[in-house]
Amino acid sequence: MSAAFRKALKSRQKNHKERSQPGFRKNLGLLEKKKDYKQRADDYGKKRKYLNALRKKALEKNPDEFYFKMTSTKLQDGVHLEKQKPEEVTEEQLKIMRTQDIKYVEMKRVSEAKKIERLKSELHLLDAEDKPKNTHTFFCETKKDVRNFDLAERLNTAPELVDRVYNRPTLETLHKQRVKGPTNMKVLKKLAKQRRQQYDILNQRIEREKKMFVITQKIQTRKDLMDKREKVKVKKETVDSPAIYKFKKQRTR
Repeated sequence: MSAAFRKALKSRQKNHKERSQPGFRKNLGLLEKKKDYKQRADDYGKKRKYLNALRKKALEKNPDEFYFKMTSTKLQDGVHLEKQKPEEVTEEQLKIMRTQDIKYVEMKRVSEAKKIERLKSELHLLDAEDKPKNTHTFFCETKKDVRNFDLAERLNTAPELVDRVYNRPTLETLHKQRVKGPTNMKVLKKLAKQRRQQYDILNQRIEREKKMFVITQKIQTRKDLMDKREKVKVKKETVDSPAIYKFKKQRTR
């Protein structure tokens, strides 16, 4: 083995050890080694490159430049903040969706729908504006009877009450009691008040049934999203409607 190779052999070389901090300099802390300097130099270089890139970007910035993020952020006290997005789920809907099952919500919705139908059958929607007009067909024997047909006489009521579809008293009832008396006026006012209260209850139940229907749809949509199929979002979720997704068709065996 040649002398040059013996000198280059790593197994015969001593490890280079950096000196530690002398005792009389311990008050200055640890003595920086090369690895510490390398770490500090790399960090300094990285920050310098980042600052140079930002400076170059600011110099070359186009004042008419547009980003889509500008439509969803606003500058407040020199800080860019996200704009508040429209509410997609109310606190009440979120609470019900977290605590209740879809079967329970659907059961409550069906119960409300039955109560609505019962109220509608009792009230007949007498004051509804969009209610179709009732039709009543009368048959006459001859054409002369058709020409001389009197609706008030046929219904046995006063001509002033013909247009009323409810609470249409007959002539005998009108003769028996005074419709315009103080007692009867109080009764009519009381009945009108009760009818308005029933309509208010009906409106509340209709709104509650709509809310239950929306919650049911949102819960079902979240269940459908748990399936790992490819999907495309068609419509965003709102307070009154769930999100709409279009799923890719898959062939099932």
